Amino acid sequence: MQSILELRHLKTLHALRESGNLLRAAVLLNVTQSALSHQIKLLEEHHGAPLFERKTTPIRFTPSGERLLQLADSVLPQVANCERDLARLAQGVAGQLRIAVECHTCFDWLMPAMDLFRRRWPEVELDIVSGFQADPVGLLYSHKADVAIVSEMDADESVAYHPLFRFEIVALIAKDHALAKRDYLVAQDFATDTLITYPVPDDMLDVVRQVLKPAGVDTARRTTELTVAMLQLVASKRGIATLPVWAAQNYVNRDYVLPKRITADGLTGRLYAACLPDLSAKAYLSDFVTTIRESSYLNLQSIELI
Repeated sequence: MQSILELRHLKTLHALRESGNLLRAAVLLNVTQSALSHQIKLLEEHHGAPLFERKTTPIRFTPSGERLLQLADSVLPQVANCERDLARLAQGVAGQLRIAVECHTCFDWLMPAMDLFRRRWPEVELDIVSGFQADPVGLLYSHKADVAIVSEMDADESVAYHPLFRFEIVALIAKDHALAKRDYLVAQDFATDTLITYPVPDDMLDVVRQVLKPAGVDTARRTTELTVAMLQLVASKRGIATLPVWAAQNYVNRDYVLPKRITADGLTGRLYAACLPDLSAKAYLSDFVTTIRESSYLNLQSIELI
């Protein structure tokens, strides 16, 4: 029997297992769900057997699917290692990535991604530029950082932007807050309350930049460095905080505070990895971006790749 099995088929089955469903696997592989379904259908028809049981959550693989997954587990790491070795031979092995962040909650997903990247590229030195950075892109120009994690792309900057993911930002209020029964908050709901934030400029806050400022709403501010202190203030009705869903989830699960969507459509934040153009050509930079996207997408169920 002539084989139609290709590397992309193994990657598809691996993504299905890791993500748990067709939709998330399609996003992870950057293909449409219909294209992924068609690919699987052709593979099943060729081998004369289903590869997984439909309508199971998470996906449950058949013996045929499990056998192909065994092959994927054997082959895909070898292919990835070979590609990295070829890149090392072509570009050299040494390198460093000093990372500057403008997001206080970035460490929730950045540290696991860095741990995974270290195993893939042990010869590349990883470090985080200490402290919160109000102008991380400026550190690229002064060669004090190699990568900046930022929330906006600026066409006037001479840097390369690599999209990471998008996520929803929610408002956090006390359980007995006057707005507790509202389905979502609008700009005017912030006008008579205190906005509790990290100590960052207004133009770095998505809720200010995207919601309050366009509506002409100005609100009192109170700042704190610590997320736990922020939510203690919220729980005691000292104000409203806004955080990415992943950063608030543990407190919400413990019934400590209430989450509310911001506007009927929700407030979306985005993150990018910025670097000087020359660094974009390095294989380890490309793999660093890929590692962040894959690791965060699989570990943070509240994000979408961009």
